[in-house]
Amino acid sequence: MKALLLTWRYLNANRIKTVILTVCLTITLFLPFALHQLIDFYEQDMLARADATPLVIGAKGDRYDLVLKTLYFNGDSPESINQADLETVQKDFSGIAIPLHLEFSARKMPVVASGFEYYEFRNLSLAQGTFPQRLGDCVLGARTAAALGLGAGDSILTDQRSLYNLAASYPLKMHIAGVFSETGTADDDGVFTDIRTSWVIAGIGHGHSNLAREENQNYVAQRTDDTITANKAVVEFTEITDANIDSFHLHSAPEKRPLTAILCLPDDDKSGTLLKGRMSVNERLQLLVPSDSVRELLEVVFRVKRFFDGSFLLVLVATILFLFLVILLSLRLRARERRTMFCIGCSRGMIFKMQALELILILIVSAVCAFTISQLLLAKAPAFLKLMA
Repeated sequence: MKALLLTWRYLNANRIKTVILTVCLTITLFLPFALHQLIDFYEQDMLARADATPLVIGAKGDRYDLVLKTLYFNGDSPESINQADLETVQKDFSGIAIPLHLEFSARKMPVVASGFEYYEFRNLSLAQGTFPQRLGDCVLGARTAAALGLGAGDSILTDQRSLYNLAASYPLKMHIAGVFSETGTADDDGVFTDIRTSWVIAGIGHGHSNLAREENQNYVAQRTDDTITANKAVVEFTEITDANIDSFHLHSAPEKRPLTAILCLPDDDKSGTLLKGRMSVNERLQLLVPSDSVRELLEVVFRVKRFFDGSFLLVLVATILFLFLVILLSLRLRARERRTMFCIGCSRGMIFKMQALELILILIVSAVCAFTISQLLLAKAPAFLKLMA
């Protein structure tokens, strides 16, 4: 205890040197602590969502793009499939097929177009408001609502897809019907609506003035007994209201109505196996097991992690050598101090204990600081990973 007290007094008297050594060691120890914990969190988060999703069907192409877009609403969009493909999957399939359309964004947040089956599958519950009740309604994820400062009763405008072709499709002003409770998953970052609303955003469905009325005859390009064709001057509605909702309609055939992917939830293993067999001979569609694809991706992450482990090891060795150099210089500078302590009756063993305790205390404090900071970072991991993405 005497050695500990004298050591503490010395460190307190030499605060600048103590703080510099502590900060250097804290940074050196923090980097591997934080990296390992973030990678572990990232792995658990990705695998949990992938393992909970039995099967995904999409267009043939890059399977990683399909899985990342379908599960985490991130990355490049895969080739589109269509409504007719959904009907093909549902034929003779014993289970639930959930369509997804993920082509759009609103205030830079992904628009997730699906249905009530998806909300039930992901265990999404409402923190406020209601589920989408009609065309043009949406529900915000918890982080989206917090980041944008929006809630039930507000509205949100979808992003313009093309800056150079404003006539391609108009941004749609959607009514926010509710906000989901926080789940700690990618769903917290979404803007959820139904499939038909996403088709309106895409320009496949739209609403406009009643062309049968006399005051709107300037917008008529061609008229027959059965149909009225509008010209390019007709103005489409950019918000769905009680007054114009009845005018919204779809123009395309089912095979032209796009989807991004289909989540398949088979009733049993047999149903899943039969679906895999059917999809294996399909020329347009591919069926993926998300957990397999995510584990392949994580193998790449682990290779990168080994590289960082090696680099941190080199940094640690350099820091230890630096610390050893500082100790040697300190011992030389403190030679007179040691002689004075020895002359007043302090044994060589006590002097050794004091200088060893200095190093041990600095290492302990640095390790505690590094671990604490890494834990605080881990608490903010979802937001941190979202920022990195």
